[in-house]
Amino acid sequence: MIISASRRTDIPALYPEWFMNRLLAEEVLVPNPYNRKKVSRIILRPDVVDCFVFWTKNPEPMLPYLDKIDMLGYRYYFQMTITGYGREMEPELPDTSDAMAAFILLSERLGKERVDWRYDPIILDDRYTLEFHKERFEMLCGWLSGHTTRCIISFVDDYKNSPFQELSQEEMEEAAAALSAIAAKYKLPLYSCAEKVNLESFGIRHGACIDREKIQRITGYNLDVKKDRGQRRECGCCESIDIGIYNTCIHGCKYCYATASVESARSKHSTHNPRSPILIGDLQGDEIITSREMWSLKDNQISLFDF
Repeated sequence: MIISASRRTDIPALYPEWFMNRLLAEEVLVPNPYNRKKVSRIILRPDVVDCFVFWTKNPEPMLPYLDKIDMLGYRYYFQMTITGYGREMEPELPDTSDAMAAFILLSERLGKERVDWRYDPIILDDRYTLEFHKERFEMLCGWLSGHTTRCIISFVDDYKNSPFQELSQEEMEEAAAALSAIAAKYKLPLYSCAEKVNLESFGIRHGACIDREKIQRITGYNLDVKKDRGQRRECGCCESIDIGIYNTCIHGCKYCYATASVESARSKHSTHNPRSPILIGDLQGDEIITSREMWSLKDNQISLFDF
């Protein structure tokens, strides 16, 4: 299986010791997002996990564990978000210069194929104008384009209680044209993430963050895997299991869809036990734990393309 770690919280930045302990135990317990008493046991053996996809805005706390993860035989890559918004939007994140340094260090350690740069969400308002994005994006491209094989963009969504409005199609296309022209200067392919709008006329293809083709290159074998039906229709990701928990990220990003309340997230974070089988707190004894059926997605069928 493919393990997402995680769309729901920043495990590399905030919970790397816990993650390493879960690998050593070869299993993790994941509560149902809507009912904490229903818990899934997820097997994390290297022969079962085809690949980990890490989502993060600060990989640095994870770096000391990479050698051990490699030694255990796991395969993985990173999705790292760098926007350049600053502390007014992302109050608990490292400065942009530090984030870029961490990205480059990670790329040099893993290879640029295994570190994707995310420039998202794109917000347009009186403060974050198109000129702002053109300036920041060009600066970031100058530093990062040689250390990754692609950049994934997305536009802010109008989810529940979001302080930001969705962009009109005209605004998205104007931004896409501007960013595409900049990316082309640096020979950096651009992809969109779960966007309804078709931006192919600007050289921006629909992307897949949990990418079957990328994972096949990393693992060295074909995958028998389907599109993830649990994601939005526009999402191109293949199936995965997420081991994170919502409302546990304390970065405080103003646009975050995964954290409804920073105060609640801090409260939960304070109960984190790196030795616990679950991300937040400990088992209370009233949970119903069900072992999820797990298997490798390796496709053992011989194809004509294999000859």
